[in-house]
Amino acid sequence: MRYRPLGRTGLTVSEIGFGCASYWGLLRFDEGEAVRLVHRALDLGITLFDTAPGYSRGEAEPRLGRALQGRRTDGLVIATKAGTFHAGGGRTGRDFSPAAITVSVEASLKRLGLDRLSLVQLHGPAAAELNDDLFDALERLRARGLVSAFGANSFDPEVIAAIIAAPTLDVVMLDYNVLRPERAPLIAQAATRGKGVLAGMPLAMGHVDGQIRKFRGLRDLWYAARALKNHRQELALAERFACLRRLDGMTAAQASLAYVLEHPGVSAAVTGTTRLAHLEANAAASGMMLPPDVRAGIEAAQNG
Repeated sequence: MRYRPLGRTGLTVSEIGFGCASYWGLLRFDEGEAVRLVHRALDLGITLFDTAPGYSRGEAEPRLGRALQGRRTDGLVIATKAGTFHAGGGRTGRDFSPAAITVSVEASLKRLGLDRLSLVQLHGPAAAELNDDLFDALERLRARGLVSAFGANSFDPEVIAAIIAAPTLDVVMLDYNVLRPERAPLIAQAATRGKGVLAGMPLAMGHVDGQIRKFRGLRDLWYAARALKNHRQELALAERFACLRRLDGMTAAQASLAYVLEHPGVSAAVTGTTRLAHLEANAAASGMMLPPDVRAGIEAAQNG
């Protein structure tokens, strides 16, 4: 596993981060299997674990806390989020008020069993919500020693630009993958300002790899239903990249991760999984280089 600085935060992260969300965090997914994945990630040298209070109907964050019990956490970057929460019935609530953010951080510390959070990211804020009152609250949390670094994630270019411009925010998380090459200039801008950049959805939700066609159990049906409901456009676009499914020496997922990590401004690619073999293959992508013909194939597909 290779490691990169997380901008100017003073933190260092593994190139591959483990996303503790989605099916991994749901109670229907066996707890022992979920914990084994975290422990194997640690053994593989993964040091970045990303979660949120609202992920997996509110179950992902406490599950990560249980998975980390008895393991050394110094040197790890445990990242969670604030501003959204599980509101019951599959609904997500939003509250970016200073008081709510403070309560959220304090609750996350308890659920994760930590005294200090490496990174807290505002979870999908609107540009108008990034105001001085909120930033003052974040700085107070930092002064209390509860959080080392702050960031925010968004898929909206306007909001991403506002995150990059905010001095209080040290990290930006955005959707960057072979389907989203237009994020590259924003990443370069963030890096120029000393921001750490986390690439979310680096595997494009598994669409490039054709995961929607691979049914091996209930979890696959769950992911396929989510894709058909929320990502039909991405599914169609991903078919342009079918050439990546026929590579020698690397999988489509590894080629996708190598593409993301080629950008020098990216600190880490964060991806989740519920399968050990997938986790190990993702970790093996650290340090892989894209062959020139594969890169050319990606660029041709991007240009349509």
